[in-house]
Amino acid sequence: MMTSPRLLLHADITPCHLLGSSRESVRQMDIMWCRGFLKQVVRHSSSAARIRAGVLFDVDGVLLRGGSVIPAARRAIRKLVDQNNNFLFPVVFVTNAGSCLKHHKAQQLSRLLDVQVTPEQVVLSHSPLHMMKSFHDKCVLVSGQGPVSRIAHTLGFQTVVTMEQLSEQHPLLDMVDHNRRPTTPPSPLQSLPQIEAIILFGEPIRWETNLQLLIDVLLTNGRPNCVYDTQVSNQLPVLACNMDLLWMADAASPRFGHGMFLLCLESVYKKLTGQKLQYEALLGKPSLLTYQYAEKLLRQQNHNHKLSTIYAVGDNLMTDIYGANLFNRYLAQQHAAMTTGAKLVAQATGSQMTMAEEELVSASQCSSILVCTGVYNPHAPMLSDQDRSMSEMIFGGHSDLKLELDLVEPSHVVEDVEAAVDLLLQQESSDT
Repeated sequence: MMTSPRLLLHADITPCHLLGSSRESVRQMDIMWCRGFLKQVVRHSSSAARIRAGVLFDVDGVLLRGGSVIPAARRAIRKLVDQNNNFLFPVVFVTNAGSCLKHHKAQQLSRLLDVQVTPEQVVLSHSPLHMMKSFHDKCVLVSGQGPVSRIAHTLGFQTVVTMEQLSEQHPLLDMVDHNRRPTTPPSPLQSLPQIEAIILFGEPIRWETNLQLLIDVLLTNGRPNCVYDTQVSNQLPVLACNMDLLWMADAASPRFGHGMFLLCLESVYKKLTGQKLQYEALLGKPSLLTYQYAEKLLRQQNHNHKLSTIYAVGDNLMTDIYGANLFNRYLAQQHAAMTTGAKLVAQATGSQMTMAEEELVSASQCSSILVCTGVYNPHAPMLSDQDRSMSEMIFGGHSDLKLELDLVEPSHVVEDVEAAVDLLLQQESSDT
C-alpha cells in the first residue's frame, strides 16, 4: 500500500528538524552502515549483475532550484558514490528541460553536484525523439529556446525550419508587436520547403509570435502563406516535449512551464476550428516512452543486466510521480505477461523456465519517491474526484495520459533528496 502525500513523510524517513539529536545520530549511523555495506557488496561482486537497483533523479526542485544547488543534493550524491567518486548504482538524470544539448546538461550537473555525469546519464524531454526515425526525413518546424536547430539535427532530423526562419520568410504573419511590423514590402527570399511536422521542444520566448505562426502552419497544412482551412481533415503531426504546467525555479511559487504554452495553443486551435488539437506524441515526463528510454540507459550502465527496482525521485505529482507509477504499472503488466508466456511454453514443451527467460523481463518495479523541495506543497489540499477535469490541462488532452488519482499517489514522501537516498540505501541493504 502506498503512503498518502497527506502524511508529508514516510514513517521510515523522518525529517531532521523533527528528530532529537540522539535519534538523528542513530539514524545517521544506520545510514552510514547501509552505505558502507553496499560499497562492500559492489567492491567484492564478481559481476555487475549483483547490482539490482537503479535511480532516476528529476533535476529542478529535487537537485536544483534555478541555478542553485539544493543543499541536500550534494549530501545525497556523496552517499551514492564510492571512494573513487563512482556511483554505487546506475543513475540517470531525467529532466523535462529541453533547451540544451545532453552534453551541456551533463557538464552543468557535473559542475554543480561535484560528480562526473556523462551525457549517457541524462534524459532530456526531447531525448526519445532520437527513436522516432519515421519523422527524421520530414521537414519539421521547431519551436522552443536555445539551439533548437542543432538539437533537432543531433536527434536525427535532416530538414529543420526554425520560427525565426519562418518569420523572416513570411514577415507579414507576425503582427502583434507594432515595433516589429515590416515598414517596407518584403523582399523575395529563397522559399522554405513545405512543413510536414511540428516539434515543440519547450516554452518559447515570444508566445504571441509562436502561437500565431503555429496556427498559421496548422491551418494551412504546412503552407503558412495560404488561406486558412478551418475544416482540418488531416492535421499535421505535432510532437510536443515537456508537459509540465508548472516548474520550480528561484521564486517562492512555481513558474509557467511548456504545458501552459501547450494549453494556450490547444485553446486557440479549438476556438478557431472547433476541433481538438491532436498530438502524434507527447514526450518527457510523465510519458511512458521517456521512462522506457531512461530504463534503457540504466541497463546499459549495468552492462545490460536486469535491474530489480528502479527508484524515481521527483517533486511533481503530475509528472514525476504519475510517470513513475505509470511505468510501474507497465512493468507489472510486462512481468505478468512474460511469466505467463514462459509458463505456457514450459508446459507445452515439458521444460523448465530458465534464468535466460527470466532475464527477458525488465525491471520488476519502479518505486516513486516524492520530495518536498519543489513543486509539491505538503500543506496544499489533496486532489479529489472533482479534480479529474485537471487532466485536460495538465496532460494536454492526450487520450493516453488521462489523470488517474491512484497514479499520483507516491510510494514514499520524504523531506528532500538526501532523505530519498537514505531510504533507498536502507531498502537495498535489507534486500542484499
